[in-house]
Amino acid sequence: MQNSFRIISGEFRGRKFSFPDVDGLRPTPGKIRETLFNWLQFDIINKTALDPFAGSGALSLEAISRGAKEVYVIEKDRNIYKKLKSNFKLLDKNQYTIINEDAMIHLAKPSKQSFDLVFLDPPFAKNLLLETIEKLSNNHYINSQSQIYIESEYKITKDNLSSLINYHFKINKQKKSGNVHYCLISLGAL
Repeated sequence: MQNSFRIISGEFRGRKFSFPDVDGLRPTPGKIRETLFNWLQFDIINKTALDPFAGSGALSLEAISRGAKEVYVIEKDRNIYKKLKSNFKLLDKNQYTIINEDAMIHLAKPSKQSFDLVFLDPPFAKNLLLETIEKLSNNHYINSQSQIYIESEYKITKDNLSSLINYHFKINKQKKSGNVHYCLISLGAL
């Protein structure tokens, strides 16, 4: 199956999921997911995660497989959303919420909870990254203990993160694979 990926590790290791053929949909490659979850190996169990640009759902499904307490998934494309719902049902777990809405509209509303981890992988070449970080910060989706994982088409620098004005932040890990730059950021109180 061409449009598919496998869970790398955890309870659902090896389970295969498919996703629709939609322009711009690019699941996080297995190599990058493996690196990310190695970085998070002690910081995923019983944690809450937000995936505002879910796409294939690969990051959220992997998080559940590795022990995340709850994932909150947002996807605006109706066909992708329907596939996400059917994929998550295969896990036979109730620790997820899937919302069919534009992430930028959703994140403009104040959150009732902050998340331990945010998977931030907005569509490339749409200039959504900085605005998304600002909305996460201003609308209480993150707190001083949160970590943010970012995938982008350019290297993340402290200047890119200037909208995290409410927090001290540190780029803990950063790598590049092909055209994808990815990093893990931790936050702290001012």
